[in-house]
Amino acid sequence: MAKYLLSVHTAAEQTRAPMTEEEMRQAYAQLSVLEKEMGAAGAWVFSGRLHDPDTATVVRVSDGAVLTTDGPFVEAKEHLGGFYVIEAEDLDAALGWASKVTALINAPIEVRPFAGFAAEPGAGA
Repeated sequence: MAKYLLSVHTAAEQTRAPMTEEEMRQAYAQLSVLEKEMGAAGAWVFSGRLHDPDTATVVRVSDGAVLTTDGPFVEAKEHLGGFYVIEAEDLDAALGWASKVTALINAPIEVRPFAGFAAEPGAGA
């Protein structure tokens, strides 16, 4: 089985109305059910939600020195809001899981395979 990253993207200009406590409870319950379904199918590996990009710190090397700067690496209107790492037989299966996630959270999902796993054609070369 190959591993895939399902990255959840959000757009700064697409703000939603704040959710009530009950709406948040229902949303988390629905996501919990989906994650249990992924686990039962052997697909779920890990997931996480990220804080807003203004909480990021970038670490880089410049002229041989390690520097840290506040803020996201890329200034953009869209940013990574969270992710799932899953295992799936193929891209179609990964897209099936991404379809279920996007239907619940109403945000775009980018699906990308991880490189270098044994199930990947040409891995180890």
